[in-house]
Amino acid sequence: MFEAGISRALRNLLAIGTLAAVAVMPTLAQAQAKEQYFGIPSYRVGPFAAGGTGFFGGIIDYLQYVNMKEGGVNGVQMVWAECETEYNAARGVECYQRLLKRGDQQMHIFEPLATPIAYGVLNRVDDDKVVLTQYGYGRSDAADGRVFPWVFSTMTSYWSQASAILNWIATKEGGVANLKGKKIAHLHLDSAFGREPLPVLNRLAKDWGFELIPIPVAAPGIEQQAQWLRIRQERPDWVISWGFGAGMNSTAITSAARINFPREKMVGVWWAGSEEDVLPAGDAAKGYFAAANVPSGKNFPLVQDIERVVYGANKGNLADPKRIGNIYWNRGVTAAIFWVEAVRNGQRLANKRGQTLNGDEMRNGFEALNLTPARLKELGIEGMLPSFKLSCSDHEGAGVVKIIQWDGAKWNTVTPDWVSSDRKMIREMVEESAAKYAVEQKITPKKC
Repeated sequence: MFEAGISRALRNLLAIGTLAAVAVMPTLAQAQAKEQYFGIPSYRVGPFAAGGTGFFGGIIDYLQYVNMKEGGVNGVQMVWAECETEYNAARGVECYQRLLKRGDQQMHIFEPLATPIAYGVLNRVDDDKVVLTQYGYGRSDAADGRVFPWVFSTMTSYWSQASAILNWIATKEGGVANLKGKKIAHLHLDSAFGREPLPVLNRLAKDWGFELIPIPVAAPGIEQQAQWLRIRQERPDWVISWGFGAGMNSTAITSAARINFPREKMVGVWWAGSEEDVLPAGDAAKGYFAAANVPSGKNFPLVQDIERVVYGANKGNLADPKRIGNIYWNRGVTAAIFWVEAVRNGQRLANKRGQTLNGDEMRNGFEALNLTPARLKELGIEGMLPSFKLSCSDHEGAGVVKIIQWDGAKWNTVTPDWVSSDRKMIREMVEESAAKYAVEQKITPKKC
């Protein structure tokens, strides 16, 4: 009888537990339905930590801001998990796998801010239905959405940046015709990142008649004595600096000063144009130019509001709030804007207001990105981003930069308008390269 009583008690407990589980399950499902999960493959340690802490700090700060200011997107909270990549390709792939699932939630956006990692996961995203965002970096021909339906070169690729830089140099020289016979050195990290713009640079060297001098620098880029000896010997008219992290860019600047190469004749890719690249060089950096995808500064209403709302509540992600408004942080904020706008679009297109999106819906939301002047003003970022839109076939959009110059204390924008690339030429190159890739990989291009 005692045993029978225990059995009955156990059965009752089990029944109660089952009922509780049944009662709780919808609640959990409802809670999950109110969360859009993002995996964040950050790098906060290692030689590239300055870029990673600023950029991913900006992403998290904006997601936090949307949650705090708006209660999420139509009630859907932005949630995230981080994984440390150290800007390492193998670690980046591991993080991709680790972040892909979180319980019943799946990651549908992957932004590694690293060309090697982007290449490492390129062939995985289609099957996993993950949007790979290459915000100003990565594989340039992925701008063709028909061949790379899950990859977005938002809002400008390396090819577009190289073209825009040369367009600006041409204006400084008084026109394209005046570049004939000139020498332009491409000082670059000896990696996929550093070599990516070479197809554009080589083509324009041939078309415009200047001599391109590729000068690779072994990672991490601090040893540049041989490279600057060559620059002193070659005496180029311009140096395009295509470096990143670990002191490579500051070393290039101080090396230029050492041989009296004018910094006013140096222009860096956006990776070579942050506060962290010029401050270590001290006075030697005065006059140095860079091509920015996003200008620095706190004179944007959104930046000021994030500082008030998020940092005012002591929920900011930056260890040093003085970095608010710096290049890397501003880029991170704008990257997250793309994510959130894609969520808004995806909910609208799928008629899923207040619900989470699946992979297809998130991709559709990205393809519907349309940052009109009016929308930029609504977001509080006029002048921080150009107006652009994406489509099924065009996963890049703008293809523009702003040229900024360091005055010893801050970056100043020297081109009020955005400097455009040769959009027609770049698109032709993108389509040609993407078509070749499709044949090699046996990919049937998507019909748009």
